[in-house]
Amino acid sequence: MKNMARRSALINVMVAAASKAGRALVRDFGEVEQLQVSKKGPADFVSIADTKAEKILFQELQKARPEFGFLMEEQGAIEGDGEHCWIIDPLDGTSNFLHGIPHFAISIALEKAGELVAGVIYAPIQDEMFWAEKGQGAFLNGRRLRVSGRNDMAESLFATGVPFLGRPDHELFLKQLAGIMAVTAGVRRFGSAALDLAYVAAGRFDGFWETGIKPWDMAAGIVLVREAGGFVSDISGKKAMLDTGSVICANEHLIRPLSKVVTHKD
Repeated sequence: MKNMARRSALINVMVAAASKAGRALVRDFGEVEQLQVSKKGPADFVSIADTKAEKILFQELQKARPEFGFLMEEQGAIEGDGEHCWIIDPLDGTSNFLHGIPHFAISIALEKAGELVAGVIYAPIQDEMFWAEKGQGAFLNGRRLRVSGRNDMAESLFATGVPFLGRPDHELFLKQLAGIMAVTAGVRRFGSAALDLAYVAAGRFDGFWETGIKPWDMAAGIVLVREAGGFVSDISGKKAMLDTGSVICANEHLIRPLSKVVTHKD
């Protein structure tokens, strides 16, 4: 089939791990009211489901590639061969999960020699498996993805993350939001940066920006957007997204106007 992709051995490993962890999340989501929840910080929750999913991902990926290192949301960094590193978020959208909102995902990226080379984002409730590998394109359940072709901000829909209790830059965000609201068809906040990026790759959103997020929130999504033909940078326009904790992305027509509004440049 023309639009179907052949997954590499690497992507197969990532997809299998995400699928297994996803099954556990779906089971726990069905009993979300019984979950024991501990507070990790202001408005930042970690659940039994979260740590269980991370353990499954760690075990599956380590079994398949024992020499690779890890950077994980819950367990932190684990040294590997010094060249390969899995960057993992076992449950992006924890607050959604704990409130019974079915919009959350597993995110797995592979960094090789400092470069992001593969990404998988899996939304288990919808059974949507987004995946991409450098130079091989981006796919959703085997169907090729492309960023949207819109070139008019007034017709475009953007996604973002809203800072909450314990997060800085509320005033800056409100300024950015006011600027975007004034010139676009709308802004969405769905509560998962990984899925926001995957949706940009799929052409569902025309662009996305957020500050104050972690490498595991965006690493896989960065690969997806790039492989779907989008442009990704940090807010200042550099390629230091994982270091700065900020990301902005869109297609070739919208990246400049979006950046101008978000950075308040004329």
